[in-house]
Amino acid sequence: MKKQRCLVCGYVYEPEAGDPANGVTPETAWENVPEDWTCPVCGADKEEFEEV
Repeated sequence: MKKQRCLVCGYVYEPEAGDPANGVTPETAWENVPEDWTCPVCGADKEEFEEV
């Protein structure tokens, strides 16, 4: 599973870790992260991320 980086603040979404504090369980691939999820650091929308 590939990581995604926020273009606004640089936060890296790691599928292995997920984002449990915001409802995304570990091992959740990027394509399965809900469309309304936002960056936990800056609040950017999912479309503001790029694959790294």
